[in-house]
Amino acid sequence: MNAALLELKDVGIRFGGLQAVAGLSFAVGANQIVGLIGPNGAGKTTAFNLITGVYKPNSGSIKFDGSDITGWAPHRIARAGIFRTFQTIRLFNGQSVLVNVLAGLHLQTRQTWWQGLLSTPAQRREEEWLRQTAMELLARLQLDQLADTDVASLPYGVQRRVELARALVARPKLLILDEPAAGLNDHESAALNDTILAVRDEGISVLLVEHDMNVVMNVTDHIVCINFGRMIAEGSPEQIRSHPDVIEAYLGKDDEDLFPESKGSAA
Repeated sequence: MNAALLELKDVGIRFGGLQAVAGLSFAVGANQIVGLIGPNGAGKTTAFNLITGVYKPNSGSIKFDGSDITGWAPHRIARAGIFRTFQTIRLFNGQSVLVNVLAGLHLQTRQTWWQGLLSTPAQRREEEWLRQTAMELLARLQLDQLADTDVASLPYGVQRRVELARALVARPKLLILDEPAAGLNDHESAALNDTILAVRDEGISVLLVEHDMNVVMNVTDHIVCINFGRMIAEGSPEQIRSHPDVIEAYLGKDDEDLFPESKGSAA
């Protein structure tokens, strides 16, 4: 494990009589891809919402890049360097690819509303810098030719890439991906694998929830498996693939064919 960038310690949250997450502890290291897996209803998305400030934990602590961010508001957590995507695509239909990606840079704007209204030289310089930054990222993701295209007209797999671009454009320290392969075909999933690895190689850590085990097993350095809001196992993809508690959580029986063989460590 690299030095911890994100660290959850004994984190828990209760909704009425339901203990959605209980005593959850794990870490994401610098330049590391960690997978968070578990059967439906295991508490994975709730854990994401705790990390990103959507929910405030009832117990435990969350530390990021040396700061205790427990209970911080979502916008403050984003400013600290944590960005995320969602299970359901949340793009601005009726707007172009470029406009959607520029939305990911809103926390980096420095000009005031009146400078924008007056179109001051400083405001125009910043606007050009924002556009150039967004276009450079679109080019890296092979989306630059679609910059002026309405996102609503794009295929689902391309919309997923636009959402990823919006999260990446602000250069987060930690990128949280919630089911990024949902709805993708095999070719698109393979391209997603390459993109996630490239993100890690640029120095961005990744925390990934994904049901497509071909993605999980082939990009992650470390996997955490939870069930009923509690960790039941963690380790390398090879260790998790054959872990009896993980297999039982998914299928209720011993079946080592549940997870595909990984194509090699992502380390």
